[in-house]
Amino acid sequence: MKVIYNDGTVGECPKEEELHVIRHTAAHIMAQAIKRLYPNADFAYGPATEHGFYYDVDLGDTKLSDEDLGRIEKEMQKICKENLPIKSFILSREEAKKLMEERQEKYKLEHIDDLPEDAVISFYQQGEYIDMCVGPHLTYTKALKAFKITQQSGAYWKGDKNNKMLTRINGIAFASKDDLEAHLKLMEEAAKRDHRKIGREMELFMTSDYGPGFPFFLDRGLIVKNALIDYWRELHRREGYIEVSTPMILDRELWETSGHWDHYRDNMYTTKIDDNDFAIKPMNCPGGMLVYKSRPHSYRELPIRCGELGVVHRHELKGALHGLFRVRCFTQDDAHIFMTKEQIPSEIKGVVRLIDEVYKKFGFKYHVELSTRPEDSMGSDEDWEEATNGLRQALDEMGLEYAVNEGDGAFYGPKIDFHLEDSIGRTWQCGTIQLDFQLPQNFQAEYIDENSQPQRPIMIHRVVFGSIERFLGILIEHYAGKFPVWLAPVQVKVLPVSDKTLEYATEVYKAMTAAGIRCVLDDRNEKIGYKIREAQQVERVPYMLVLGAREAADHTVTVRNRDTGESETMSLEAFVEKTVRENKERIS
Repeated sequence: MKVIYNDGTVGECPKEEELHVIRHTAAHIMAQAIKRLYPNADFAYGPATEHGFYYDVDLGDTKLSDEDLGRIEKEMQKICKENLPIKSFILSREEAKKLMEERQEKYKLEHIDDLPEDAVISFYQQGEYIDMCVGPHLTYTKALKAFKITQQSGAYWKGDKNNKMLTRINGIAFASKDDLEAHLKLMEEAAKRDHRKIGREMELFMTSDYGPGFPFFLDRGLIVKNALIDYWRELHRREGYIEVSTPMILDRELWETSGHWDHYRDNMYTTKIDDNDFAIKPMNCPGGMLVYKSRPHSYRELPIRCGELGVVHRHELKGALHGLFRVRCFTQDDAHIFMTKEQIPSEIKGVVRLIDEVYKKFGFKYHVELSTRPEDSMGSDEDWEEATNGLRQALDEMGLEYAVNEGDGAFYGPKIDFHLEDSIGRTWQCGTIQLDFQLPQNFQAEYIDENSQPQRPIMIHRVVFGSIERFLGILIEHYAGKFPVWLAPVQVKVLPVSDKTLEYATEVYKAMTAAGIRCVLDDRNEKIGYKIREAQQVERVPYMLVLGAREAADHTVTVRNRDTGESETMSLEAFVEKTVRENKERIS
């Protein structure tokens, strides 16, 4: 695939960059179509993204409808058929500003002012449309073969809520129509699995305008959440973790010591108590440090593995909130491991094995990334190098394949990120292992070594689920609401065919609940077909027990399987034993 660079040269595009170039060019062609249809449109940013492209546009008082998005897409198709050559040129800062002034591009002018003095300011042009861009791009508009506009939303200029709200128009683009069709089918399947829709149908959670970004868990959703927490606790007790709980609100001085006040302040909620500044914790680690420092420690105690299911609050823009995926309050399954330098590889390996076990339990595949020092960081070069090498050594010794994600570490240390793949091929970043030399130093944490000398411990921050709320949202979509028995809010639904078998149905219900099975008796005066459809398709109950006169006479149950739709008759005792085993062994 040929591309044109900002210096005017044309070359072959590296295979791994093709989609990015296609999508970036699609953003420019979409902007040209918008400008033709809305001549007063003023353009902000229009990048390619991991899943497609978008352009943030100031349309004044104009509000777009779905029909308008269709018109923009048709105009894009027309531009592609025109086969306009795409050319690039470079201007000096003064020339660039003059051009943008002439074209009345106020957002581009502001962008130029934000660029470094020595920045190369380049432009791309197709037909009458000119856009400031670093490129590269396709060489002709006809080379864009497969695209679709998907939606619109709001977005603040520069992501700042104090700036004007712009219209963000999103699209997708692919190298071929076959790839586009495959993606559209995936989107259709993803829409069916939307955790917000399924959450409403199954009565798992709700949201309210009184608390945007603060989810409410309903009875059935809390059952699933608690099942995840019970599993987490069982694993961590087995692996030698202790569990603590730290306060939700702590003094500003703590957050200054940890570095969060300087590096994370915009994401924190604050309050005043007794005229002092306090912050609602966005992370659990500073509280974990106070727990460690509450008494002296010997090298014989290390490693100390300290877990916390901590509720944290982080400020997210209202427009970014999304069901359970992006919230302002969530439970983080944190753990902080305090250890010696020599224990780094073994502890990292232990956490990797734990994360691997959990993800396999749910049927997730995953890939691993090693993220290195970001620009906004704290600590010495030596500490960062030693920490990064410690993570690298553990991964290498385990023979794990991993990609290096330069500059994406936490501000206090490098990290290993786990990106899991769900049942329809989407990836989610959940588990992470972060190695931290800085926090123990900032808090002057110590242990006494074998020579009775004080030493600084090394700290691991790690999560397995990440946010339990977000992980639950992922699981809802991964399973399409069809949870395995051990997670299902209702594991069994007892469905008497008529009032004549209600007495036996009540006996079965009592036997289920006595065995610890989450069971519901549906004694409504409804047709059995309706009851089955509701239990199977809406509530997604794993097992439905259809009880007629024969089952009552024989003391059996006819078990309808949610996933296969098939039925099997067995003794009540055999079914109870089977379900208890699936629940106890957490069979997925």
